[in-house]
Amino acid sequence: MIILDTSNIRKLFPILGQTINGYPLAYLDSAASAQKPIQVIETLKHYYEQDNANVHRGVHTLGSRATEAYEGARVKVARFIHAERGEEIIFTRGTTSSINLVARSYARAVCKEGDEIVVSAMEHHSNLLPWQQAAKATGAVLKYIPLQTDGTFSIEEAENTITNRTKIVSISHISNVLGVANPVKQIAAIAHNRGAVVMVDGAQSIPHIKVDVQELDCDFYAFSGHKMCGPTGIGVLYGKKAYLEQMEPIEFGGEMIADVGLYDASWKELPWKFEGGTPIIAGAIGLGAAIDFLEQIGLDVIEAHDKQLTSYAVEQMKQIEHLTMYGPEEGRFGLVTFNLGKIHPHDLATVLDTYGVAIRAGHHCCQPLMRHFGASATARASFYLYNTEADVEQFLFALNKTKEYFKKVE
Repeated sequence: MIILDTSNIRKLFPILGQTINGYPLAYLDSAASAQKPIQVIETLKHYYEQDNANVHRGVHTLGSRATEAYEGARVKVARFIHAERGEEIIFTRGTTSSINLVARSYARAVCKEGDEIVVSAMEHHSNLLPWQQAAKATGAVLKYIPLQTDGTFSIEEAENTITNRTKIVSISHISNVLGVANPVKQIAAIAHNRGAVVMVDGAQSIPHIKVDVQELDCDFYAFSGHKMCGPTGIGVLYGKKAYLEQMEPIEFGGEMIADVGLYDASWKELPWKFEGGTPIIAGAIGLGAAIDFLEQIGLDVIEAHDKQLTSYAVEQMKQIEHLTMYGPEEGRFGLVTFNLGKIHPHDLATVLDTYGVAIRAGHHCCQPLMRHFGASATARASFYLYNTEADVEQFLFALNKTKEYFKKVE
């Protein structure tokens, strides 16, 4: 039995009350971007109507209120992921920006020719392309942990791939295609034993499970607000203070400086040396409201709901002839990736939309993993705290209608 009170939860999401092509909206694309509760929407509205001003600059009332709300959000984020201190939280545009910051600053400072950067072939392009560029810029070798048939990797293969020449290991916490968690705590222990630092892509984990960066002992952790009911355009880079202090900024401008001369400058202390220019004020404040919302419900409750709903969908999808699911059957967090016979995923998603069902179709920014499965594209249904068994039933109904439609036109 689903333990989350989804009937009341759904009332907090205005967008879910609409119909699409005469059907109630079944939004099954939260792995791409989650919907926003009224609390977050009202927080953004309040900021723009009552407190809109730049931060850290003015001594007037609006500026003081905006600064208090912005820095208060940083404190909330630190508490949410169990960071040791607030200055270890850097606000960015999202997971992509956070990983690029580490790849362009830390990696290019510590890597040299012959060193190693280790990733896996299941990674989202945002956790792959920055390391490709870092390797090209430094002469480091980009290495991949070998994948098993189901797209996952074993801890033994990870241990064999990480060597004493490895400087950085960057791994997703939960795969955006497979929906399964990687053993990042064990990987961190292996990497640290061999002198490497660990970056974790937490874009898919932060909405669904409790994250404790100190317990994981990762050195960097990146995530986006929009996947966890927060606004778009805001993200977080957590980094251990010692590593952030030795890193140089990659963006230069107002408010990230301590002193500027005609030919040189010095930087502010953490976290502000990485937040040049006018920061993403409303986004950070909205992210703080999203954290309040998720904590009020409880991440344990959300995790149990998402896993149960995903398991229910998987069991029902097994009954559909010619449907292929990718990744391990067990342990999925909120999504299932699949193909239905020879129907192209884009065609499938288009027909599903006529029945009010929103899913994702394409390579999911994971082309190496798609090639591992011998597919150019797949479909993906993803579930979150506002989804119900009725959404799954509507999805299954639409899948069967799609089969009927394409059978008739063949």
